[in-house]
Amino acid sequence: MQVSRTVLLSALLTTLSLSGYALAEPFAYVPNEKDGKVSVIDTATDKVVDTLPKKGKFGKQIQAVALNPEGTKLYVVVRDKNAVAIVDVKEGKQIGLVKVGDEPEGIDIAPDGKTLAACLEEENAVSFVDLATEKLIHTAKTQGRNPEHCVYSPEGKWLLASNEESGDVDVIDVTTHTSVHLIKATKHPRGIGFSPDGKLVYIANEAANLVEVVSVGDWKVLHRINVGLRSNGVKVSHDGSRVYVSNGGDHNISVIDAANNKVITTIPVGQRPWNMALTPDGKKLYVANGRSNSVTVIDTEKNAVLSEIPVGQFPWGVVIH
Repeated sequence: MQVSRTVLLSALLTTLSLSGYALAEPFAYVPNEKDGKVSVIDTATDKVVDTLPKKGKFGKQIQAVALNPEGTKLYVVVRDKNAVAIVDVKEGKQIGLVKVGDEPEGIDIAPDGKTLAACLEEENAVSFVDLATEKLIHTAKTQGRNPEHCVYSPEGKWLLASNEESGDVDVIDVTTHTSVHLIKATKHPRGIGFSPDGKLVYIANEAANLVEVVSVGDWKVLHRINVGLRSNGVKVSHDGSRVYVSNGGDHNISVIDAANNKVITTIPVGQRPWNMALTPDGKKLYVANGRSNSVTVIDTEKNAVLSEIPVGQFPWGVVIH
């Protein structure tokens, strides 16, 4: 008996769809700081479809997460263990743990996918992990105190670390693993976001309620944009036309037109919004609301809220693949 190609293709797609996350929409991963677990959201349905790890929890306090370029491994900061957990996304379980140093919080993966950087708040340093060997390879001292957010530039040449206590931002040369410049911020820098072309960087200043626009290379502050109360997180759109800033005290998101450095609208979200992520097509923004135990989903074309998704306790941020 002959079986049509349509029937065979349908059967194949069904098999693949049941084998994990294959052929589905991108997934959003939300670390819940107090639960020690990560919520997994299907961005097609905006529903929580899984929790990682499937058994137990990563630790007593987790914070930043990052994904490798393939989306097969999730890296989770386990602050109480001074480590980063390595998670097999498909299996939903921890497969490794790398000790990175004292009190890690923010992490980022280099654009080439080879290295992970972790900010160490109590060491005043940034550690670098080789993702092929899963070993700590360098620790770079910061000039500032209490580095919190670590963000690579788009081409991977620079790593910026915002220093909560000293009110400045270290510029680390990735080739030498040394801090080569200190950007003096207005007050209490936190979130960092680069323009896609790597020419500008946007830095949220929480205590000053503003965003500073800095030119990359000479590291000069070009503009200061007033946003909302306790501005903390920054996400730049894929095309660089919009900059999204979470305002923890106002419970909203400021949307900045990057062409004229003006706030064009604000969008109400949950309590204490912080770190954010965009879907690959840029059509939806996911905002972690730390005090509401939820994630707000925003339509970026209409600048309107689509839904609010319950997650765990104290969501710290979002990554999407």
